[in-house]
Amino acid sequence: MRHRSSKILMFISIGILFLGISFVYAETAEEYYNRGLACGKQGNLTQAISEFTKSIKMNPNLADAYCNRGIAYYSQGNFTQAISDYIKAIAINPRLADAYYNRGIAYYSQGNFTQAISDYSKAIEINPNDSEAYWSRGNVYSKQGNLPEAISDYNKAIEINPSFAIAYEGRAYSYFDKKEYEKAWNDVHKAEALGYKADKDDLEFLDKLKKALGRDK
Repeated sequence: MRHRSSKILMFISIGILFLGISFVYAETAEEYYNRGLACGKQGNLTQAISEFTKSIKMNPNLADAYCNRGIAYYSQGNFTQAISDYIKAIAINPRLADAYYNRGIAYYSQGNFTQAISDYSKAIEINPNDSEAYWSRGNVYSKQGNLPEAISDYNKAIEINPSFAIAYEGRAYSYFDKKEYEKAWNDVHKAEALGYKADKDDLEFLDKLKKALGRDK
């Protein structure tokens, strides 16, 4: 853009005034953080990461900014960077349950089930009423074939939140693997009644369950 030179002197004092105002209204770490949250909700992950990074530069001790930037990195498939941010969040605030829970998800995605269980357990230690942490840990136990522990965690998740549809679905899989088909059948229908939407894998599972029970529908 070409600069205009005419009448520049009459705006010098105004320019100085605006310069002073800019310092007064400089964005805070919290404002960058909140904008990062908004961008994340809109699915604009790259911009969310940028805003959280600005927030962290202004306040390096903002654990929530590291945690939420980790979520954005995870959503991009960058599990290593996500874990790095969760580690920083935990170093700042060792009682931040969400950081442990989210790091558990990232470790699970990497196939590191032992560390995932450890992190879910820590999240539960901090917040014993975290139904999602019990459900997530149950999923890991189920993946490992540790059915008693899986069912125990699904039970606890359901006890805390009786409307937790996906916990019933998870427990149904574990009951099926234990050959407790009637219990699995009841859980599948409970999950459905609570609004759970079956995907392709669930429909295949339901067919297997029907065959095991000798049911047509």
